[in-house]
Amino acid sequence: MNLIIRQGRIVDPSQMLDQIADLAVEGGCVAEIAAHIRAREGKEIHAAGLIVAPGFVDMHVHLREPGREDAETIESGTRAAARGGFTAVACMPNTQPVNDSARVTAFILERARAVSRIPVYPIGAITLGSQGQTQVDVNEMARAGVVAISDDGRGVQNNQVMRRAMEAARLCDLPIIDHCEDRDLAAGGCMNEGPCAARLGRPGINPDAEEIQVVRDAVLARRTGAHVHIAHLSTQHALAAVKRARQEGVAITCEVTPHHLLLTEDLVPSLGTNAKMNPPLRTRQDADALGKALASGDIDVIATDHAPHTEGDKRLEFDRAPFGIVGLETAVSLIWDRFVRTGMLSPARLVEVFSVNPSRILKLKHGTLARGEPAHITILDPELRWEVRSSEFLSRGRNTPYEGWQLQGGPVATLVRGEVVWQR
Repeated sequence: MNLIIRQGRIVDPSQMLDQIADLAVEGGCVAEIAAHIRAREGKEIHAAGLIVAPGFVDMHVHLREPGREDAETIESGTRAAARGGFTAVACMPNTQPVNDSARVTAFILERARAVSRIPVYPIGAITLGSQGQTQVDVNEMARAGVVAISDDGRGVQNNQVMRRAMEAARLCDLPIIDHCEDRDLAAGGCMNEGPCAARLGRPGINPDAEEIQVVRDAVLARRTGAHVHIAHLSTQHALAAVKRARQEGVAITCEVTPHHLLLTEDLVPSLGTNAKMNPPLRTRQDADALGKALASGDIDVIATDHAPHTEGDKRLEFDRAPFGIVGLETAVSLIWDRFVRTGMLSPARLVEVFSVNPSRILKLKHGTLARGEPAHITILDPELRWEVRSSEFLSRGRNTPYEGWQLQGGPVATLVRGEVVWQR
């Protein structure tokens, strides 16, 4: 179809663009960006006062299908993603069964083609059943269509297994996404280890558990030449380890979640199980360090780690309740409101971490509005005001710590190949 988006502020760091202009779409691809494009047959979107950006990509979501469709499905999760401004998602392998074979990857891709209006990119497991012992056939998984491998939620503990996996991933040109947590140090904890956990009488997760495995991954990536991506970075010392590895030339990238930027362990008593996630909420010093690193460019990506659970599961006692919160429908607005509107991030930097960088890391045809490229587009309204109400989520998950938050700024339209897949 043909489409012209009129007089939006086009922000595309991939081309160093930040200007008021028209954008034309023809045949699902970007055809032209110019100060004024002559009217032609097709639709028009009037975008004065709005931000027009290359489509946002969430490279860390849990869609739960197959196996836990009571918590989320590919259909409900991708509808939530489109509402949140995401034109694509990459889904983690901890389904039931685990995505450790070409058969499960094929099911996810076929199901996504049937029910999703946005692309879904599967991430395969590193080990069979994500049990950390026997490496999957990475070559087979790559041929089946995975864009990365990860045992997310169950970081690989065996160093030799991780080394061999990195060697295989490098040969297949896939990044390894790692949940960095030394299981012995984590010791079955349910929140950050420290005074807050001690006051509440709850077992803690030692923050050093993250840093130790980040260092391990950096050493192995240096040895193997693999690209390792650190998932949901949560501590200032793990961040420092990433920065040191980069200075040594290691191919290492990292992501941060909105909740690790905005929330801290002190909120656990008031938020209950909606403040239980892994890695856990850390200290104010950690959150501040991550925010500064996001602004400076030391953090590559914002990802949601969208982890929907049933209401019954989250109603369990804190120690027994599952880790995780939903994030697809709140992430962009949270970052715009708390970081862009306050001047900590520029609009261009926001587009980098939500679009350009995740697309580059996963080697996707997203993240740019260059001529001839697929017209995956996110349109934002900096003045949009709304209240977070989980009862209105399109996700099946209602487990959010942001209930009732008043936010300014957020997505108003999501386009995939020039087709509007969601509009406020």
